[in-house]
Amino acid sequence: MRQMLKHSFEAVSLLTTTNGMLDVTIIPALDQPDWLVPSSLILAVDEYREYASIYEWQQQKIAVFHMLPSHQTPDKIVVLEGNTSAHRIALQTLGELRQLQARISDVKDVELPEHFIESNSNIATVSEHVQEEVVLSYLFQTVMIDDTLYLVPDLDKIAHQLVDVDG
Repeated sequence: MRQMLKHSFEAVSLLTTTNGMLDVTIIPALDQPDWLVPSSLILAVDEYREYASIYEWQQQKIAVFHMLPSHQTPDKIVVLEGNTSAHRIALQTLGELRQLQARISDVKDVELPEHFIESNSNIATVSEHVQEEVVLSYLFQTVMIDDTLYLVPDLDKIAHQLVDVDG
């Protein structure tokens, strides 16, 4: 009998390449660098001007991750594919999404500047759980393209935390 292996989610799915190029969408974020998300993971971009914790999309309730504080009025929700349909998430944001194609060689790994990191005396505990207000808790990598800083989020970690929290 073949042993079943538990599926482990990998960050490899975050950036996909075609002929040495990255095809990503820039999603605006407040108080942190804008996010880079593979364009192929975006299932829908809907106008939505209310702060929400759950978004119903195609008869499925999807947990929402907020890219702006609750006192800001969002203008859209971006629905992202997950590793399973239960792990789809939505990003609530304000501003225009932009497409970007960049050569892999033009993407430079950089450290997240200190002013984006909220001080927290117990950072080990914070990093164990996704907390929307703590950038380090969902950061996969910070990169620079054409002198602009971007955040590559750990979408799997966000999805698992939101699904665990919201059931």
